[in-house]
Amino acid sequence: MLTEERRQHILGLLRRDGKVLSSKLSADLKVSEDTIRRDLREMADAGLLHRVHGGALPKSPTAYSYKTRQNQAPLAKQEIAKAAARLIRPGQVVILDSGTTAFLLAQNLPPDLKATLVTNSPPIATVLMQHPQIEVIVLGGHLNKDLQVVVGIETVKALQQFRADLCFLGVAGLHPETGITVYDYEEAHVKRMMMSCAAEVIALASSEKLGTVAPYVVNPVNALTHLVTEPATAAQLLAPYEEMGLGIVRK
Repeated sequence: MLTEERRQHILGLLRRDGKVLSSKLSADLKVSEDTIRRDLREMADAGLLHRVHGGALPKSPTAYSYKTRQNQAPLAKQEIAKAAARLIRPGQVVILDSGTTAFLLAQNLPPDLKATLVTNSPPIATVLMQHPQIEVIVLGGHLNKDLQVVVGIETVKALQQFRADLCFLGVAGLHPETGITVYDYEEAHVKRMMMSCAAEVIALASSEKLGTVAPYVVNPVNALTHLVTEPATAAQLLAPYEEMGLGIVRK
């Protein structure tokens, strides 16, 4: 088998199984583990997968930059945002994480909704400022300009003051084994604290993020209570999360 054929085979296995093991690939393809490790390293360098000890996992398709992410899966994000907005009840305290889907959620809140929203996202705060009934609490800290999000120790400390009803969490990747992952180390710390401060934690994730990973782990999947995704998401993609007890919201 030629190198390119072998690598296409590896990508096919990743799509089918959600992971590959170097030892099994070596045995099945009848090449050395050194060859497989080189394949995985070069494929990771090309952005095709995410290397882990002993193998590889599908890489999250999510871009790092907020501006770039605004153009990724816009229809799915709009559907997710509308479904998520319907979960908020009057009088609740809600932590609204940063991200382009959360931004759309803020835009889709009913104009008569009375609630308190806590956010570390300047773009979301700007949207909520126009809402006639929402009380807005903006968390302080260091502004990451690429992500358009506030992070750091001051953000984490501020979150410790809240006991929210809901937390809507943006993710880069959601993998049944690896867990909730993101691309920024400091953002992972903030998201972890957000999750610990809410009675229910709801992930906002389009289908392209399911079964994929990014470099920094926030928490295991079972730390979530719900997953909101678009209506067209395939049942087999959702099955592992349903087995973990997550409530699946698609409309």
